[in-house]
Order: sequence, then structure tokens, then C-alpha cells
Amino acid sequence: MASVIDIRGLALTYERDGRRTEVLRGLDLSIEPGEFVAIVGESGVGKSTLLRVLIGLAEPSAGTVTVRPSPGREAGRLPPMALVFQDSRLLPWRRVIANVGFGLEWHGVAAAERKRRAQAMLDLVRLGDLAGRWPHQLSGGQRQRVSLARALAVEPDVLLMDEPFSALDSMTREGLQDELLRIRRETGRTILFVTHDIDEAVYLTDRVIVLTGRPAGIGADVRVGIPQPRRRRDPALAEIGRALRAELSQLSSEL
Repeated sequence: MASVIDIRGLALTYERDGRRTEVLRGLDLSIEPGEFVAIVGESGVGKSTLLRVLIGLAEPSAGTVTVRPSPGREAGRLPPMALVFQDSRLLPWRRVIANVGFGLEWHGVAAAERKRRAQAMLDLVRLGDLAGRWPHQLSGGQRQRVSLARALAVEPDVLLMDEPFSALDSMTREGLQDELLRIRRETGRTILFVTHDIDEAVYLTDRVIVLTGRPAGIGADVRVGIPQPRRRRDPALAEIGRALRAELSQLSSEL
């Protein structure tokens, strides 16, 4: 099966005020259709930067990034990837349903179809009855659900998520983790999920990629190997988490 994302020799260097900063170097990574993959690593290592390269918000200095849209996706109409940020970034002057339809509007989808898809995605994230509210009337967890619905509305082949639950309290975060697993089961989406929380990565995903170094490369690629649904307090998950922390600590000490 062909990879949906294939990265080879990726490098990224910033130049600012006459100084060059190399963020990524020699990064090779393939993501298969339907995979749920986490990217972990220390703060500032380049996890979010990698997503920015994939979505086209940053230009690589070297290497190649190949994204293979699913068969039947109309070239140039809707993007094959969508990004969910750490903060919801909802437009305060638009009601919830108009926020969800914003990406579709940007790509020229007709009003009736925008409304239909936006309502369907709100139903999917279990906020269908809040379509007419304003963003300030929502809780933090609800705003993140709306952000997720907005990304899903464009029917992306790959959902990119940049620490989407890190600003939430632990109870809300765990609830949204389980909601994301449900949505993944129902949609079959490929997901690339950046997090600083190794327990979150191990609980949610099929594979955990460890970014390490300055500039960063892939230090480890670990398959979780425990079938879904998982038990949050499963000792086997905890052991994988401990091994990953030890691996990350060892890699950091070798720099």
C-alpha cells in the first residue's frame, strides 16, 4: 500500500537577523493510510514545525515531501490535509456553524453544501445542538471540538493535530481523547498528532515517533502494538511509556 505521506531527507533552516538556525535535518518518515501516529520530543525540537511544512506554511530547505491524495479527490478543490491547532482559533464574529464551514467557504463550496457538511461534522463531534451559538458561549473543550469539526468538514485524507488538548484540564482532555478515538473509528482518518505528553501518545496512537537533536531528526520509531480499545491505566501501556521516556532521556543525554 502506498504511503499517504512520504518524507525523504527533509531539512529546514531559518535565517533571521543574519543568523541561520537549522531546525530539521535528514528526516525520513512514511505514514500509511489510516495510521494514527504521534510525534513527541522536547519543547522547541521542531514538532510543530514539521506539521507546518506538511501543511505548506513553511518551505523546506532540502528534501522532499510527497502527499498522495486518495483516489477520486478533485485536484485543487479541497486540501488533502487539515490542521487543528493548540488553540481553537475560532472567529468570534461567526456563529459555530459558520466557523465550521469557513474552510469550505474559502474553497468555494456552495452555501447549502457548506451548511449540510458543517452540521454533519457538528453532529459527529456531538455539538449539533450548539450550531447557532457564538464561540464565547462555549467551554474550552467545546471550542476544540468545533475546531476539530472545522478541520473534518473539508474531508481531509490526513488530519494534522498540533497539541490540541494541551491547554485543557485533565478531565476535559481525557474526554476529548476518547472522543477523538471514536471519531477515528467512525471516519478512518489518517492522523498525525503532535504532543509533549508521552502517556497521551501511547494511549491514542499506533506509532510514536521521537524527534530529538539540534537540528532534529528521528531518534526512535516505536509501534505501540496494543489493540484498540485500550484501558487508560493498562500496565502494558505504562511500560511502553516508561520505555519511551527512557529512550528520550538517553537520546537527549547523547547530544
